[in-house]
Amino acid sequence: MASKKALIYYDGAKAGVLQKNAAGYVFEYDRAYVAAPGAKPISLAMPLNKVRFESENLFPFFEGLLPEGWLLNITSRALKIDKDDKFELLLHIGKDTIGAISIIPKEDIKR
Repeated sequence: MASKKALIYYDGAKAGVLQKNAAGYVFEYDRAYVAAPGAKPISLAMPLNKVRFESENLFPFFEGLLPEGWLLNITSRALKIDKDDKFELLLHIGKDTIGAISIIPKEDIKR
């Protein structure tokens, strides 16, 4: 399985990178973001530090950004994405979440 990456922004600032790989998921804060005055963690469960967060499953914080129930069914059907492919759904709907977090597929970023 090829690794997929998404850039995570907090209130417009690049906060870190979320990656899906064969072992599961990794989130790592951007070093410049951690060092910035006034930087805030994206979640209380993911404190602001230089440690890599690793999990076999998508982190609950990110999963909580996804629609549920009938809205999940409609969204997955409209996007033609399996409703169990949470990372792919996140890549498609994460640009416009409720709150300060934005999720941008790494390949969408212009260099």
